Amino acid sequence: MPVIRNRRARKGAAVGLSLAALAVGATAGAGPAAAQPKAAPAAAADCSAAYRIEQKLSTGTTWRMCWRYEAKSGLILEKVTYQPPGEPKPIRVLTSAKIAQIHVPYDDGTNEYNDVTDYNFGSGLVNLAPAECPGGTIKTVKVPEAFDPEHPNVKGLCTTTRSRGHAYRMQADTGNKVYQAQGKDLLIYTVNKVGWYEYMTEWRFSDDGTVNMNVGATGSLSPFDYDAGDGRGWPIGKGAQAKATSHSHNVFWRLDFGLDGSSANKIEQYDSVVSPPASGQQGPTNKTTRTPVTKELAGDAKNMRWWRVVSNIGKNKDGHPRSYELVPGVTTKYSGRSFTKHDVYFTEYNKCEMYASNNPLNCGTGHPKSVDKWVDGQTLTHPVAWVNVGFHHIARDEDQQPMPVHWQGFSIVPRDVTAMNPLTPPALAGQNGRPSTGS
Repeated sequence: MPVIRNRRARKGAAVGLSLAALAVGATAGAGPAAAQPKAAPAAAADCSAAYRIEQKLSTGTTWRMCWRYEAKSGLILEKVTYQPPGEPKPIRVLTSAKIAQIHVPYDDGTNEYNDVTDYNFGSGLVNLAPAECPGGTIKTVKVPEAFDPEHPNVKGLCTTTRSRGHAYRMQADTGNKVYQAQGKDLLIYTVNKVGWYEYMTEWRFSDDGTVNMNVGATGSLSPFDYDAGDGRGWPIGKGAQAKATSHSHNVFWRLDFGLDGSSANKIEQYDSVVSPPASGQQGPTNKTTRTPVTKELAGDAKNMRWWRVVSNIGKNKDGHPRSYELVPGVTTKYSGRSFTKHDVYFTEYNKCEMYASNNPLNCGTGHPKSVDKWVDGQTLTHPVAWVNVGFHHIARDEDQQPMPVHWQGFSIVPRDVTAMNPLTPPALAGQNGRPSTGS
């Protein structure tokens, strides 16, 4: 049983957090307490109704998935499929997706936390009021190792839909016809309390196949961390005496893709190089190079660099392999620990490698505890992607009280999953490939 320092404990919150390792491959806790499934028939998402999320958006796209819940990572989404209009069956996108660590080091070196593995991030699920899930449904979750063991059943999983603005807009070449559509998203989120912080874990599934993964931090600044020196904190309140200690939030996601239902996906890296204009050219040239990633990789985001995960069996109607591109969000890379020094990791699947740092599972004597050490030259036959997005939080007067949500995250975007824009209006459905010039 760890000793929890007062500065990490919120008044009224239980402080006895168990660090018992989860059984490998077992569901650590899942589902609504009021609806433990008996023998419900499986749907396309391949799970019982109690653990199924299925939403057909008003634009015609359907997302399906299963969910479960564990004490450390909290919400885990599995068997995620995407079926846009015109596709005869669901397309598997993700085998599983979850938060794999929230690493919080303070600038003065006094405190450093691993909120997922050391503080049972998932056990701090909080109840949501109906107003927090407008137009949606709040599911009840039986929380394993709940901070309040007398009330483990928490109304804490919101599923709803949101508008996101224009999905596209195009004015016809002739006449005044305007083609436009307003995009719709399936939004799934939970709120988990760790110390004085409350983390909003948000998953947005868009009708165009994009998936946005974000973590928002809100709640309160720690009242015990107002003793920073110059350069390591910011004055909050009257005068310049009390300086709230600056700190980082390094969030890791773990994605097991399984495109088209196969784990044998391929990883590719793309880099573009701009060269000055050659003789006789009007402008600079830009050449893009594809590099197959065949062995485990610790990757760094650079200007004009990106990665995609490619299906080894699925192709769209144009005959192009389906893939998903990783689109990193704004990040502040933290150089203080080896596992935070890279933006993305691709590792060979290992059922014991589940958390990006301080992995608590017993993987055998001498097995490393962090994702950077798992990159050891193995050939990628079943790649797992780990995405690291950092935020350096230098507090400000506006962070009280309560603290506005600050977001960090990334996206995965379909690349050749469908032959055309999945939301293409019928009048433009024949315009696939090189546009007609009329000559």
